[in-house]
Amino acid sequence: MHIPPLFNFLHLVWLLVPASSSSPDSVDPSALGMDAPSCNFDFPFGAPGFSQYRKGFEVSCNPSLSGSPSWLQVGSKKLQIMNISIAEGYVRTGITPSTWQCSRSGETGEGISLEGTPFTFSHTRNKLTVVSCDTFVSFADHRNSSVSVGCVSFCPSQLSITDGACSGVGCCQAAIPVGLKSFDAQFYSIPDEIKRRWKLKVNNTLQPMTASSSGPQRKEAPSIVFENTTPLCSKVFIAEYENFTFSKRYLEISGDWEDAPLSMVLDWAIGNETCVDARRRNASDYACIDENSSCYDSPDGVGYRCNCSEGYQGNPYVAGGCQAVGLSAMILIFLGSLWIYWLLKKLRLGRLKRQYFMQNGGLLLQQRITSARRATARIFTIEELERATNGFSKDRVIGHGGYGTVYKGILPNDQIIAIKRSKLVDEIQIESFINEVAILSQIDHKNVVKLLGCCLESQVPLLVYEFISNGTLFRHIHEKPNNVIPWEARLRIAAETATALAHLHSRASVPIIHRDVKSANILLDESYTAKVADFGASRLVPYDRTHVTTLVQGTLGYLDPEYFYTSRLTERSDVYSFGVVLVELLTAEKPVSFCRTETETNLASHFVMLLQGKRLWEVADSRMVAEAGETQMLPVADLARRCLSVKGEERPTMEEVAVELDALLRLMKQHLALRRSLQDGARPLAKPLAINDNNTIDEVGAERVCEGG
Repeated sequence: MHIPPLFNFLHLVWLLVPASSSSPDSVDPSALGMDAPSCNFDFPFGAPGFSQYRKGFEVSCNPSLSGSPSWLQVGSKKLQIMNISIAEGYVRTGITPSTWQCSRSGETGEGISLEGTPFTFSHTRNKLTVVSCDTFVSFADHRNSSVSVGCVSFCPSQLSITDGACSGVGCCQAAIPVGLKSFDAQFYSIPDEIKRRWKLKVNNTLQPMTASSSGPQRKEAPSIVFENTTPLCSKVFIAEYENFTFSKRYLEISGDWEDAPLSMVLDWAIGNETCVDARRRNASDYACIDENSSCYDSPDGVGYRCNCSEGYQGNPYVAGGCQAVGLSAMILIFLGSLWIYWLLKKLRLGRLKRQYFMQNGGLLLQQRITSARRATARIFTIEELERATNGFSKDRVIGHGGYGTVYKGILPNDQIIAIKRSKLVDEIQIESFINEVAILSQIDHKNVVKLLGCCLESQVPLLVYEFISNGTLFRHIHEKPNNVIPWEARLRIAAETATALAHLHSRASVPIIHRDVKSANILLDESYTAKVADFGASRLVPYDRTHVTTLVQGTLGYLDPEYFYTSRLTERSDVYSFGVVLVELLTAEKPVSFCRTETETNLASHFVMLLQGKRLWEVADSRMVAEAGETQMLPVADLARRCLSVKGEERPTMEEVAVELDALLRLMKQHLALRRSLQDGARPLAKPLAINDNNTIDEVGAERVCEGG
């Protein structure tokens, strides 16, 4: 078990704090609350003959009997003390409920009157509680007749009564007024129709029963029978509601109350005056006698209480009872609180991370990665990625996309990574998402950005990719006009991208449709090598299916029109989007621009129209025309036109596109090599490739090339 360093420091500080028993000025911890039984009570409480006490705070005990309880006398009632709090001003006692029809003798128990005592029923901790069937109970505050409290408990059927719930079925509770000293409860039987299993025999309607000092009374009260075999009884009490858990067996006469932790809290206060009046009228009887104490009026409305001043602790009701908190103790308290806060925060974060891990399909992903032979992805912790990104600092943001934000991160081994924080993921799509992550982690292609792993401990999944340093193809074409990518690099980027997409379509373990091919999702490294990225919208296509039907998703200007109108996603949808990328490379124009005329807004349709009219040079990048010329650009333009066919079946496959681009790239390299060799006066050693009149590739003899040269 790992012990936090702060804990060791706290232990050291604790050793420096002197023990309470070793100092004559030490404060008994029981000054803030003590556990009964004991005859050593903190003033103003005390046991006659054993310790001093203030009038009204007498406690009886028997120290000669080990483990004997202590009792608080209130009128004719003795209440067993459970504990006393000097600091908070309350006494917790046990109670015996008043009952009716719970014994052969009929009524048991008596009401409790706190008149003439410094005690009141705590209105914040207690509630009037009634355990009964089809009974209405109410009472009025004697000192304020306008205040009336009550609750009704019904028993529509046996099945409707459930353990733990005290909400009006078999059991009901009601708040009590502030400063309550006594109460006379009125019981009324409800002779309405008793449904199904519950039967109530009533001779008279709404017959009152009172519970006072003489015990509960009821005229011709009903006899409640459960299934005609188990008699039920009624119980009423004022009790600490947080410590009471209802059980339907409490309704039975034979119901055992021994294991029911019934308790009642009595607030107490000194006298019946406010702090100001008590100090002015009777200074000798003023209870807050310690010089480091302060007075505050009782929240129950009568009397006052005392507290030690800030920086002191102890008993403010005795001289010298409030002792200064030592510096080391204050440090201990502060550091202890800090450690507890840290521990609770860590536990809360741990629970939250486990919740997110399960919510984001962590177990499913672990299973998929374990079962996949070639999977190399790992599951990162949120702490690893927070350290790698300086807490996901804005300074580490390197891109925004339709599916999230991308951060640059550095792992402890100095490996640079890219972390994509996705937008909210629909829980219904979690299994699909995990499935895609597991499959993408198996793709090992030099022109596909490598998925290193993911993190599922955050609210939304985080994907971790290899970092590609030179930005996107979109940025180089459209946002860096002074940094022109040469034609040879453009053709190579196109060929590498096509090869990567062809691999996804036909050579991956399960065919993958990228669904968002665009120049912004093609990354370039320092040598302008293409890397296809951002598979956030990708979909898997089983081998036995030619398409999947899905909600239309993609980027304006790159979206396959056939997919847009039919929602049928096929591999040819990627071919169309790639055709738009080819047009970008040929023209250096954006796919959609509202700065152009209406007919020219969509680059793809405008390009096809110009090419059909043999007007390509009106839109082609003049820099590329000067560098490559018509011979090299026309075949690429014709390939782009075929990729942009409206009907998907008329488009080439990605494999065919990759083969043709690779051939064009080799042809261009041979032309360059031949040109250099001719400039150097050497004869070519191999037959180069050429383009015939139909824009297809063919071999020609060296003599023909020389003649053209």
